[in-house]
Amino acid sequence: MTDELEQLRQRRLAELQQQQAQQQSQPQAQYEQAAKMQEAEQMKQNLLRQILTPDARERLNTLKMAKPELVAQLEGQLVGLAQSGRVKSVIDDAQLKGLLKQVQPKKREMSITRQ
Repeated sequence: MTDELEQLRQRRLAELQQQQAQQQSQPQAQYEQAAKMQEAEQMKQNLLRQILTPDARERLNTLKMAKPELVAQLEGQLVGLAQSGRVKSVIDDAQLKGLLKQVQPKKREMSITRQ
């Protein structure tokens, strides 16, 4: 009976040590993932800095506060265009406005008529 009890204690100790090791490695994995995400964001911002004029970047940053989903979608498209080589020149504010109109969903106009 004491042998069984000792085996159970050893198993439980091993389980606890394994859980502790996993908990210690988990923050490291989260840190690495956060570092990769930060690096990818930095690369995206550098690329956008190269293909957008300062006015266009300012408009994009201002719009990011109001509509972050729309800006994320547009930034993804701009990065894709730049990486595929379809951006021939720097995109200015007027061109960015045109892209925003294309990306933005159409608004429905409603009118109520009374009889």
